[in-house]
Amino acid sequence: MLAVLATREAAKRKKGRPPDLILEQQLLLALQFWREYRTHYHLAIEWQVAENTVRRTIQRVENTLVKSGAFALPGRRKIAGAEPPWQVIAVDVTESPIERPKKNSVPAIRVRRSATH
Repeated sequence: MLAVLATREAAKRKKGRPPDLILEQQLLLALQFWREYRTHYHLAIEWQVAENTVRRTIQRVENTLVKSGAFALPGRRKIAGAEPPWQVIAVDVTESPIERPKKNSVPAIRVRRSATH
């Protein structure tokens, strides 16, 4: 991954301010986001950069790796063709009656009225 990012960086050398994070840190930042799926805010605090820098770095690393073709997820057909391991989960969803007093029960109302006297 680092080699792919390094070739992209060498090909698109820009003038101006150097990036806040070196290439290895940019890759590690993107890997942390993908692995832990933390918010940009928390990553920005950890790496001591702006949230927008985190967003741009992740997007740049992701686009570079996808365009290289070396790091892509398998297609739908390949995933659909593979048989998943079977897992059986049994859930007891039977209904059981709950004993509750009737809503308009006369004795309950009389008791309440007599208790207020």
